[in-house]
Amino acid sequence: MQLQFVGCGDAFGSGGRFNTCFHVSGISVNFLIDCGASSLPALKRLEIDRDAIDLILITHFHGDHFAGLPFFLLDAQFSRRTRPLVIAGPEGIETKLPEVMEVMFEHSSKTKQRFDLSVVTLAPQERRSFGEVTVTPYPVVHGESGGPFLAYRVEAEGRTVCYSADTEWTDALIPAAQNADLFIAEAYTYEKMVKNHLSLKALETHLPAINAGRVVLTHMSDDMLGRIDQLPFTTASDGMVVVF
Repeated sequence: MQLQFVGCGDAFGSGGRFNTCFHVSGISVNFLIDCGASSLPALKRLEIDRDAIDLILITHFHGDHFAGLPFFLLDAQFSRRTRPLVIAGPEGIETKLPEVMEVMFEHSSKTKQRFDLSVVTLAPQERRSFGEVTVTPYPVVHGESGGPFLAYRVEAEGRTVCYSADTEWTDALIPAAQNADLFIAEAYTYEKMVKNHLSLKALETHLPAINAGRVVLTHMSDDMLGRIDQLPFTTASDGMVVVF
C-alpha cells in the first residue's frame, strides 16, 4: 500500500503547491483523503486513474480541502464513469456538496450521474467501514466556519494512517494517531502561534505520546517552507510517495 501526496499546500498555494489531496492505493483499496480546489489537475498531472477511486474522505468544508469535488464529479460524468463512488465527510456534507456544486456549475447537482454516488456522514469517534477501509473520525479545532472538523484514523491492508487535518493542538490527536504507521500532521508554522492551526513546536511536544512509526509534515506556510532544509522531519511535497 502507498500514499501519494497529490497536493500538500495550504489555502494560499504557498510554494506553488496544490491544495490538500492524498491518494492511497493498494491491493484492495483506492481512495482519496480530501479533494481541494486544485485536485483534478493535480491528479491528472500524476496520471492517477480517477475511475479507480472508490472513496473520498473529506475532513472539512474549506475550499482547499473540499472545493475540488465539483470538478472531480463533472469530470467523472463526462468521462462516462460507471464505477460506484462514496464521498464521506462531517455532518452537513449531504447539503454542502450540492451547494458547492451549484456555485461552481449551476444545475450540476440536479444532473443524474451515470454512476452510483453515495454521500455519507461520519460522526466523531464512530468507526465506519467502506469495503476494506475502516475510518475513525476524531473532532479537531479549526474555528467555527467550514466545520465540523475531523481528523481521520484510517486502517487498511494491515496498516494505519492518521491525518490531523487543519487544527490547532487538541488532545484528540493522541488517540487518532497513536502508534500509526504514518501520521500526516499539519505544521502550518514553525513556532508562531496562529489561531486554529498547528505549529511544529506545539506538535513536537506531543510526538512521544503519539509514537507514530513515521511523521510527515504538510500544509506548510512560507514560514515553514523557508526552513525545510533545517527540519529534522520528513516534509511532504506534491507527488511524493510514501510506501507502507
